[in-house]
Amino acid sequence: MSLSFQFPKWAVTVGAIFVLLATMIFGLASSASASINYGEEVSATAQRYVDAPYKWGGTTAKGFDASGFTQYIYKNAATNLKIPRTSAEQYKIGKSVKKNELQQGDLVFYATGQKGKVSFVGIYNGDGTFTGVTTKGVKIVKISDQYWKDRYVGAKRVIK
Repeated sequence: MSLSFQFPKWAVTVGAIFVLLATMIFGLASSASASINYGEEVSATAQRYVDAPYKWGGTTAKGFDASGFTQYIYKNAATNLKIPRTSAEQYKIGKSVKKNELQQGDLVFYATGQKGKVSFVGIYNGDGTFTGVTTKGVKIVKISDQYWKDRYVGAKRVIK
């Protein structure tokens, strides 16, 4: 004697969809993890201020200078890091990074005044650009532009 059950085709289809949805919801949810890439977040935060005005000595969105901008971004991004006020002091912190090893959120330093003396800092975006404050305000700039290429001093990683 054998028992056989017959289900309508629609019931089998509904059951299969239910099992698939349950697997997706409960299976993926248990393996998902949230983590912040602080470098990406710092870069994205900096880019939100594009076109904010330049102001000598400025440290707020009403007007920034280069190091006031990087200090503000690091403090107000998810990193919540307090870094020194001037670009020269910022250059003294963190881990040195080779140009070909730059990551988003790294600080890039330039000598825009006296040759070899750090006087400018920006935040690397990860695509050959940095966000920094020029006399025209906060801009995204290519590190390969001749002006910046000629004045590059180095880079530091302050995000652990």
